[in-house]
Amino acid sequence: MPSTLLAPPLAAATRTPSPVPALAARARRDLPSLTILRWWAAALVMALHLSNAGYLGGPVGASVRAVVRPGTVGVSMFFILSGFVLAWSAAPGQRASAFWLRRVARVYPLHLLTAVAALLLGALWVPALRPSGAPEALANLALMSAWRPQWWQALNPVSWTLTCEAFFYLLFPALAAGLSRLSDRRLRAWGLGAGFLVVALAVTDATMRTGWPLSTNPALRLPEFVVGVVAGMLVRRGAWYGPSTGVALVAAGVGYALAAQVPDGYRAACTVLGFGLLIPALACADLGPRGSLGSHPWLIWLGERSFALYLVHLLIIRSLDRLQLGDGRLGLTGGALVCAAVVASSVGLAALLHRTVELPAHRLIVGRARTRLNVGRGRRRLTVGAHA
Repeated sequence: MPSTLLAPPLAAATRTPSPVPALAARARRDLPSLTILRWWAAALVMALHLSNAGYLGGPVGASVRAVVRPGTVGVSMFFILSGFVLAWSAAPGQRASAFWLRRVARVYPLHLLTAVAALLLGALWVPALRPSGAPEALANLALMSAWRPQWWQALNPVSWTLTCEAFFYLLFPALAAGLSRLSDRRLRAWGLGAGFLVVALAVTDATMRTGWPLSTNPALRLPEFVVGVVAGMLVRRGAWYGPSTGVALVAAGVGYALAAQVPDGYRAACTVLGFGLLIPALACADLGPRGSLGSHPWLIWLGERSFALYLVHLLIIRSLDRLQLGDGRLGLTGGALVCAAVVASSVGLAALLHRTVELPAHRLIVGRARTRLNVGRGRRRLTVGAHA
């Protein structure tokens, strides 16, 4: 009997009614608000990197830096959102091998392209991008570099997050199989426990000076992903009880403000509650009778290209380093124009890569593998199913 990622339905007595009926959750998979949220997460990280580049000087630059200083929490939002979407969209009966293949097809082509671009830029133009040697470069290409603190920014500096995501994807089939067997009450306890662990890790490091790489170590970022998985499962079951979108936005805003007051490694602890409430609240709004709260086509367009944007924007910023445009030397107008040019070029390049690399590569990899994956249907397999 094959083990499953999402176990058979629990007895009706273990289930609780929900504001979002389970049938509606299963029938409608399009969650435009979460696509838009991907854009805001990527934009937050890009704003932080633009601020760090120092194009804007003077009081305006200082004010911008103060606002976007906690921008790294955009990565935490990505991790929670990733767990939520995977749990929400898990296909009934899908083998783990098929799940992993789709994740590779989704992530690796752009990672490989931008890693090669970083190698070329490091060799020809931006010495800071050069790896310390072949082992560091190979570790990055294998999505393993962030496990070693000295290599966390190997090649494309933002690709350390893909090391974390690769680890999450590896664990997801077994993680989902275990969590799906829990009652709604125990599943909520796991979600609260994962959120508490995010906070506990930060408090322990702050008080005991452990020196843990809280920001970049994949294992230490796993609890954020688990928060998202649990929330996605609860919404999919129709068992999510959370505050309204407005209250969740306030909680996320308060967490963001708190994150500005602490070191980088502790910021996820400030925002995990707000993001953990906001993501399912937006999903429930999309599933509700009124539909999405803000399905603006151009924001959805940006959200669909947010992964490519995330991977290319810092390479563009690093390419400008040798021109010495930072330290506010261009003045307010000049600095604003450089920022606008970086944003425009990043979005334009992301749109190009999304159309010419990301989507075609995904179709090619999944299409070619589909026949071979179907050959093993009769074998013992690990599957992805839906909790009824």
